[in-house]
Amino acid sequence: MTTKSELKKLYNKGKKRKFLAIFSVFIALIITVLVSVSLGAASPGLAEAIRVIASRVLPFLHLDPGSSFDQTIIWTIRLPRIVLGIIAGAGLAAAGVTMQGVLRNPLVSSYVLGVSSAAGFGAALAIVLGVSILSFGGYLVIGNAFIFCLIAMVLVFSIARLRGMTSETVILAGVAVGFLFSALLSLIQYVSKSTQAVNAVVFWLMGGLYTATWESILICSPIVAVVMVIMVLQSWNINIMSMGEDVAISLGVNPRRVLTITMLLETIATASIISFTGIIGFVDLIAPHIARMLLGSDHRYLIPCSVGVGAFMLLTSDTVARLIIAPTELPVGVVTSLLGVPFFLYLLISKKRRSFG
Repeated sequence: MTTKSELKKLYNKGKKRKFLAIFSVFIALIITVLVSVSLGAASPGLAEAIRVIASRVLPFLHLDPGSSFDQTIIWTIRLPRIVLGIIAGAGLAAAGVTMQGVLRNPLVSSYVLGVSSAAGFGAALAIVLGVSILSFGGYLVIGNAFIFCLIAMVLVFSIARLRGMTSETVILAGVAVGFLFSALLSLIQYVSKSTQAVNAVVFWLMGGLYTATWESILICSPIVAVVMVIMVLQSWNINIMSMGEDVAISLGVNPRRVLTITMLLETIATASIISFTGIIGFVDLIAPHIARMLLGSDHRYLIPCSVGVGAFMLLTSDTVARLIIAPTELPVGVVTSLLGVPFFLYLLISKKRRSFG
């Protein structure tokens, strides 16, 4: 019979292993940042990149910032792109893992509420027709995409409430709203008389970090950071929700409230990201699975690990997108899909083998 002290040792051992896994993921992310900042079509090199960054971050040291060319490439072009990639990957992964937890479905993603189709429709309205509900500081497309993400969430919430606000009704309502905005997006592309505008819409839908600026990061990062902190604070409730609504009620957790809070957080994080990057798929779906393979299903550890894996996955994909056919680049959404589909199929096949084996 296992004693109390032995159980405590096993628990502490498992806890250390989880912290080690999370630490390893973030070390891999740091290495990827160093590789990404030093490689490109016009590459100053790692030493020059570190010197430029250090001179900006630590101005009191009065370091030599290097040439104006190096400063432009590293500080103005490449570093904002890397930072936005980290923020976007982390936010999408956090949104994906929380939705998978509360909906008890490992195949859903942060786009389950139809926000990707709604964002595409909002962006198309601005690009093709010049119509905008919200425009701030010249961010016509971004403002439209963000607002329509929120509209999609309100529609899903309203429809789901009519049938009792369960996980199943949320997923079905999200699918319906997603198809609605996809149809409207197709309609706008069809009636558009400008081939250039349609091409711009298609390019936006592919997703990319090429528009990254320090200004956009200052707008996006605080929202995503606050949302991720709240998600971590909700991790215990998400653990309980993943056991089923009946169990959650018996333990004093209100499933509807947790589901509503999670929907709101997921929508705000996803909308804040894809408004600036376009639609980037598979990060929110695959990153939580990789994290779950590393350390299990406890969301207290799973959310931070998913954040690191998502940031690593998107930054790696963007680096590949920049380098694979340099000086031309691929949309990062294409690369994440090409990398994500084989892994997703592996998950399905291995899960089936475990189920029947």
